[in-house]
Amino acid sequence: MPVWLELLIRVLSVVVAFLTLPLVVGQAEHKVMAHMQGRLGPMYAGAFHGWAQLVADGVKFVQKEDITPRAADRPVFRLAPIIALMPYLIVLLVIPLGPGDLVGQALDVGLFLVPAVLGLGVVAVLMSAWASANKYSLLGGLRAAAQLLGYELPMVLAAASVAMAAGTLSLPGIIEAWHPWWLLWQLPALLVFFIAGLAEIRRPPFDMPIADSELVFGYLTEYTGLRFAFFLLAEYLGIVVIAALTTVLFLGGWQGPFGLNAELGWLWTLIKIFAVSFLVIWFRVAYPRLREDQLQRLCWLVLVPVALGQLVLTAAVRLAL
Repeated sequence: MPVWLELLIRVLSVVVAFLTLPLVVGQAEHKVMAHMQGRLGPMYAGAFHGWAQLVADGVKFVQKEDITPRAADRPVFRLAPIIALMPYLIVLLVIPLGPGDLVGQALDVGLFLVPAVLGLGVVAVLMSAWASANKYSLLGGLRAAAQLLGYELPMVLAAASVAMAAGTLSLPGIIEAWHPWWLLWQLPALLVFFIAGLAEIRRPPFDMPIADSELVFGYLTEYTGLRFAFFLLAEYLGIVVIAALTTVLFLGGWQGPFGLNAELGWLWTLIKIFAVSFLVIWFRVAYPRLREDQLQRLCWLVLVPVALGQLVLTAAVRLAL
């Protein structure tokens, strides 16, 4: 196969995943929350089990008027939703779906690239907050910056523990080195990574930058129509990316039970991704929003010490082995 054709197929596959997986997660969120909270509305669109709810939401966003505030910095205001999507698209390129060539681009330093690219998400938030010329948006953006910069540390430390255990920064290499017993001794790192990941994508109970009861809608207050839909798509993409990284780093990726990882590896990866995505949705329903002081205390007094302790444990086990 020519190199250009292989490259084209890989890019198109990642774009298809980029466009479909967050829609599946969005539809699942409608249904899961409808069942857990007794919401009747999402169960009626399209008659049977509300199958057309996501389509109805898309039509609604397209029909809404696109408004830019008079005092806004127009180029920055309009560019921010696109910047919010780009880090997740780049990360999807290096996440392996299965063994062999089922990855957009395998990198020896994939785990080094992922947190570096995800860290760019704070740029889009600050762009939208500052360019909106709205005090509620600015307060939400500053909260988001403090939250993202804080929770990046425990997230990176937890990922570093797995990299140390596997002896590689390659995401496929980590999956190949993974063993089921890692679920026990890497469990603290798994919990830290998952919680920090929720905070990184600003999902409840870590949605203080939005806080609709006090900040209207935070840094999204002035966005309407498709631009607001892009931010919503970025949120669902964030769920997919965090679930995929949790799967790859801590749950064995394409490795299935009884060694069934050759033909059905991609299926096991997708099952694990959607299982973790279900937990993210469940957290939104089950837990109330944290206060700002509680959010920062959880990061610096709980997650960071646990992640550092996990690093020490991993180093000791590696030396013992």
